[in-house]
Amino acid sequence: MTTLTDPHSPNIVELAPGPLVPGRLLVVDDETALMRALCDTLGLEGYVVQGFDSPRAALAALRPGEFDLLLTDLMMPDMDGIELITAARLIDPAIGAIVMTGHGTIDTAVLAMKGGALDYILKPFRLNVILPVLGRALDLLRLRSENAALQERERLHAEELAAAYRDLEAFSYSISHDLRAPLVFVKGFADMLEEGFAEQLGEQGLHMVRVIRDGSHNMDQMIVGLLAFSRAGRQQLRLTTLDMNAIVRATVAEARAVYTGPEPRIDVEPLPPAAGDSGVMRHVWSNIIGNALKYSAKRPQPEIRISGRVEGNETIYKVQDNGVGFDMRYASKLFGVFKRLHSVEDFPGTGVGLAIAHRVITRHGGRIWAESAPDAGTCIQFALPNAAAGQR
Repeated sequence: MTTLTDPHSPNIVELAPGPLVPGRLLVVDDETALMRALCDTLGLEGYVVQGFDSPRAALAALRPGEFDLLLTDLMMPDMDGIELITAARLIDPAIGAIVMTGHGTIDTAVLAMKGGALDYILKPFRLNVILPVLGRALDLLRLRSENAALQERERLHAEELAAAYRDLEAFSYSISHDLRAPLVFVKGFADMLEEGFAEQLGEQGLHMVRVIRDGSHNMDQMIVGLLAFSRAGRQQLRLTTLDMNAIVRATVAEARAVYTGPEPRIDVEPLPPAAGDSGVMRHVWSNIIGNALKYSAKRPQPEIRISGRVEGNETIYKVQDNGVGFDMRYASKLFGVFKRLHSVEDFPGTGVGLAIAHRVITRHGGRIWAESAPDAGTCIQFALPNAAAGQR
């Protein structure tokens, strides 16, 4: 059994041992014998303890990062505990503090906690009371330290991300201007060769010129698609409740205007609203409807059906076509950049449209998937947070 003896009091306080998380303690109490007894007892419990009977001597010895907790008597003639805590934090802002006080000054101890002390301990001391208070205080300090480290990592990550975005913007500009410009020259000279030197080139030479011209055109389209994919991941979203009926009507009209295949039948059922950014969602619909028209264009009667439904917190939209379909074994490639499930000779395009749709929808907190079979059409569905969820 451990005891602490106060020479100014007839009380002998028995202290029972208890569980403890070790830490580095600075103990300050103007009653020297009590201070030393407390230091010895806590030292036996595994703490690293240094004690002072003078607040000013404690401040003179304090160094940043040397102690975890300051245990200070609240009422001292030279400097009270609140003043000592304030002065100690000027030296080491991270140090925690616990005040030690008698029953008559509990109100002052509460004021000390409002001023930054983590807790208080009543005299006469009981070890089974002191140890849990110390453990809680040290746990709180560790949590604060971990939280500060996490915030610092987040700050550094944000700075790195901002720098990466700036680099990406510069890279996108370079691609858009520096890389596309030579392609324009290649295509232009190929056109001039075909128009002005057809006889000298002969059939084989003209074929090679056309390969050069078509290749430069395809590469330019791939660059355009890559830039669009990059923008889809960086553009800030402005979420509102979307009238999908109006968006789809406009998208269908635009798709019909550029479509050159057999007259399609496009049925659009009433569509529920959803939460989203109207600008980028138009691109999603344009890519999905455009794909449906493209891959059903070889049917005598292309058919597309667009519908929507609400399930829980999601609004789900479906675009069904009667096109060539694809083998579901390769479905994982469908939403990848430049991933194609059909040859470019049969169905031209860059293979970026559905990748853009996937990126935009996932940025909205949604999901997109497809169901298909060879020569049996394709059904693409995507889910967005419904309008009610988006407004919360």
